Amino acid sequence: METTVFNYYFDEDRPGHEDVLRLFEAIRAGEFEAYTSGLVVEELEKAKEPKRSKMLSLIEEYKPKNLENSSETKRLGRLYVEKGVIPASHIFDSLHIAIASVYELDCIVSYNFHHINRNKTRLMTASINREEGYSGIMIVTAEEVLNHE
Repeated sequence: METTVFNYYFDEDRPGHEDVLRLFEAIRAGEFEAYTSGLVVEELEKAKEPKRSKMLSLIEEYKPKNLENSSETKRLGRLYVEKGVIPASHIFDSLHIAIASVYELDCIVSYNFHHINRNKTRLMTASINREEGYSGIMIVTAEEVLNHE
């Protein structure tokens, strides 16, 4: 799960909010195994209070496994930027995808429709991943996970 998922949990006016709540409940019920990274925590810590504390409490409560941002994830993330998938000014977005790819996760759940959850990113990261010996990573919303699409 990337940073926007934690935002959507508390953002009742956004489409997808209810799906995010259902996804967290499915995680609690053991239907899905959740992962995140220290980069997500770093981004959440930049949020304003009281939302920052609420979002960080989700990590405490649901305990997603924390994946490390390694030298390989950094290399792959930089490659996404170099190839024009994601702007350099949004390096964390490329690193979220790289972490999910290197750790061979089934998917990355994201509501970042500017840089992550969009067709260009799906197509280009799949191509780059193949060239680099990784599988393509599915980039999805909570609804798609819950519907097993």
